[in-house]
Amino acid sequence: MQRPAYAIPPAQSPPLHHPVPQHVSTVPQLRSPPPPVPQNAQQQAGGYGYGQSPPQQGQPGAQGSNYMHPAFGGFMNDPTTQMGFQMGKSAVAAGQEYVEQNINRYVNVSALKHYFNVSNAYVIQKLFIVLFPWRHRPWSRQQARLSANGQTAEFLPPREDVNSPDMYIPTMAFVTYILLSALIAGLHGRFEPQLLGLTFSNAAVIIVLELVVLWLGRYFLNISSESQIYDLVAYSGYKFVGVIATVGISAVFNAGKGTGGWVGWGVFGYAFLANAFFLLRSLKYVLLPSDNTPGNPSMQTIARGQRSRRTQFLFIYSYVIQFAFMWWLTALDVSGTLMKAKGGK
Repeated sequence: MQRPAYAIPPAQSPPLHHPVPQHVSTVPQLRSPPPPVPQNAQQQAGGYGYGQSPPQQGQPGAQGSNYMHPAFGGFMNDPTTQMGFQMGKSAVAAGQEYVEQNINRYVNVSALKHYFNVSNAYVIQKLFIVLFPWRHRPWSRQQARLSANGQTAEFLPPREDVNSPDMYIPTMAFVTYILLSALIAGLHGRFEPQLLGLTFSNAAVIIVLELVVLWLGRYFLNISSESQIYDLVAYSGYKFVGVIATVGISAVFNAGKGTGGWVGWGVFGYAFLANAFFLLRSLKYVLLPSDNTPGNPSMQTIARGQRSRRTQFLFIYSYVIQFAFMWWLTALDVSGTLMKAKGGK
């Protein structure tokens, strides 16, 4: 039995439909880089490479570093931006004028800048003099050039004269004393956040009391020169250098329990004597100036009775008052008192 023969229809392929691109893409034209130009040829061409021409006026590079991008330049030239800049300058100027008018009523800011004009070399030398004043010579301060009229003179700033008092070291020593006390308490597990405030208050009370003493001394000793008053305030802060040395060394040998023991009291005794000797020699040129020095700008001779009172004040201030204040700062264990109060609760 044979299968019937079927006729096979001719093969016909369906029509082809090519996709039509919806977005036209631009193929970048690739070009070979320009040939290298010798350095001498580039210098002769004015510093411009192959195919480059010097920028014309108004093009980028024509104005050098003063060229500004068009978008940014438009922003800067905008009237609203200019008005904002003017208002900012006016606000800053008004703030500075307000500060100067109000602060200068009590403190001469321009005069205080003289006491912060220090250098690294001055700070190192001054700290060495405060801690080891025994062999330092001379103690007299250097004078600046006379003014045009030839009658007034000024002392050199601390940067130029190591014997000139400054307020930078006292300020940094005050802050270091507070941080050192907190660090020692933390190393022995007695740190509390309130310790920073208590230590600051303790040191601030000392400063206020000393300012009161200096104000009374100014009144009774008839000190009217503004520079002499600022000198006394600056010298009053050098005690913190000896206090820091006492507290730090005592913490190493006494396990942070204050200045007790032979080591603590020995370091305190040396720091006190060094500070007293430093003040005695330095303040001599402030309280007892010669008749022809800048410390006595009016060129008036100090009376014998006034000079005697100033000498007594100098001795009492350098030894008695400084001993009491330095003992207070080193012997008072703020962290121990805080821990006892916390335990009592």
